[in-house]
Amino acid sequence: MSLLGVESPPTSQVRNLIVDLCRQFYAKGWASGTGGGISIRHEDRIFMAPSGVQKERIRPEDIFVLDLNGEVVERALNPGLKVSDCKPLFMHAFNLRGAGAVLHSHSMNAMLASWLFGTHFRISNHEMQKGIAGTGAFDTLEVPIIPNTPHEHQLSDSIEQALNDNPKTQAVLVRGHGAYIWGKDWAQAKTQAECYDYLFEAAVRERQLGLDPLKLKGGQ
Repeated sequence: MSLLGVESPPTSQVRNLIVDLCRQFYAKGWASGTGGGISIRHEDRIFMAPSGVQKERIRPEDIFVLDLNGEVVERALNPGLKVSDCKPLFMHAFNLRGAGAVLHSHSMNAMLASWLFGTHFRISNHEMQKGIAGTGAFDTLEVPIIPNTPHEHQLSDSIEQALNDNPKTQAVLVRGHGAYIWGKDWAQAKTQAECYDYLFEAAVRERQLGLDPLKLKGGQ
């Protein structure tokens, strides 16, 4: 069975899916200014959006194909394109978490939330927490926060350490930058990204109202 679903679709469908998701993420404000990215594992290959391009204008032939070791086995048709600078970070989620899809968001909500906390973003008593695997509405959800670096690939060691130190997390925040979020397949990665973004925004707004997002009590 494919990580994309019950049936194993042709690779053209995976390429088209990445194109569609990039456009959706651009519309959400997660991939503006050529930022952000997405990669999807399909059988023994990883399909990855290119780096430094306008994500809303990506075409299927712009997608890179890698093996499970992260080596490019099929380049984009356009020779001017390069594989995502997020590649080593995506590979950590594939290798350490068995992820089926990983996305990188430049969401304003993620960026702002990263400044509100120390080593971990923390929130509790929010219904949308249930959209994160293994988390209930009244649990305390934690997301590790790592410092930013001048270049994306330089985050590799910090991301790897964060995954090793936080075995249950489904995301990592990069301070002043954005977030990396993954799931068992593209659908879960997308759903969790939407839930995380909601919670990041909730924390920012609650702080503006003088509320502590960790101390709100919504249960009986």
